[in-house]
Amino acid sequence: MKLHQLRCICEVVDHQLNVTDAATAMFTSQPGVSKQIRLLESELGVPIFAREGKRLTAITEPGSEIIRAARRMLREAENIGRIGADFNDQTRGTLTLATTHTQARYVLPPVIQQFRHRFPDVFLQIRQGNPKQICEMALRGEADIVIATEAVSASDGLIALACYRWHHCVLVPPGHPLLDKTDALTLQDLADHPIVTYDFAFAGRSQLNDAFMNAGLQPKIVLTALDADVIKTYVGLGLGIGLVADVAFDAKRDADLRRINISQLFPASTTWVGIRRGSYLRRYIFDFVELFAPHLSRATLRAALNIE
Repeated sequence: MKLHQLRCICEVVDHQLNVTDAATAMFTSQPGVSKQIRLLESELGVPIFAREGKRLTAITEPGSEIIRAARRMLREAENIGRIGADFNDQTRGTLTLATTHTQARYVLPPVIQQFRHRFPDVFLQIRQGNPKQICEMALRGEADIVIATEAVSASDGLIALACYRWHHCVLVPPGHPLLDKTDALTLQDLADHPIVTYDFAFAGRSQLNDAFMNAGLQPKIVLTALDADVIKTYVGLGLGIGLVADVAFDAKRDADLRRINISQLFPASTTWVGIRRGSYLRRYIFDFVELFAPHLSRATLRAALNIE
């Protein structure tokens, strides 16, 4: 049994049993991956995958257990490499962060600036996606930490730590009639206007939907987007009012829009940092998390990760 064989079966699972895609991700050939899987199955004496002809169609019952064990072994092999790198040089390495556009664009820049000043020799990678996508990146070991509002706390494979709470706000062009109601704005007032907001997977969107539903209202959502910059663009064009994270509004950069506080209408959202269970964190990753959320000190994080 070889680690390469374990990587092959895990990659095949991660690519929905498509051996060609798994081989591409591993920078090898499809026949090579298929051969390694057959060798591993022969050694273990049980099939890991069910087949129709040459096509893999399902994971067998023993295959499910083997894949779970393989993922644990691969994580530990990865951890061993990180431990060696950490004790060899604590100031060099790579930090891969998976996050959403709102965090990367509006919240993380000062944190990254401080981190780069403190660790100039650490290569930083930012991978963006929707909350589900970036959580999957962390679970597959493609990211060291994930930062998002949705999905992180609901992922069984991640240890989720609350970072900060925030509210939504309404963005409108100058002269919009809602600006005359800022002291007594209601959900009905919002529902009376076309709305431009986040895609359902993003930034507290489920809380917005729940609030309207509980009030017996059906909002007129005319356009959804993956990030606040796109939403603001279409609000400026007059397509509707914008519902965005409060942190996404900058009075100087967004001088052509006006912000309305609606913290009384919707519950606060929580942004989380997620770390894959069983991961070994390089020491500079502890520093990054503390820069992002100062209450998550090294001691607090180690306790949450059950590190003695």
